[in-house]
Amino acid sequence: MLQYALIFLVVAIIAGVLGFGGIAGAASGIAQVLFFLFLAFLVISLIIGLFKRAS
Repeated sequence: MLQYALIFLVVAIIAGVLGFGGIAGAASGIAQVLFFLFLAFLVISLIIGLFKRAS
């Protein structure tokens, strides 16, 4: 899942180097949203896993 965030991060870096500021900003914003979304999914799945092992 984090592969998508890394892809958008690389796109943002390349676009920033080439001078496409709008595209770089959009791609970095998407990468940030995906990273925190996947991080939230990880935390939720870890909590659910702990509750399943406890019962």
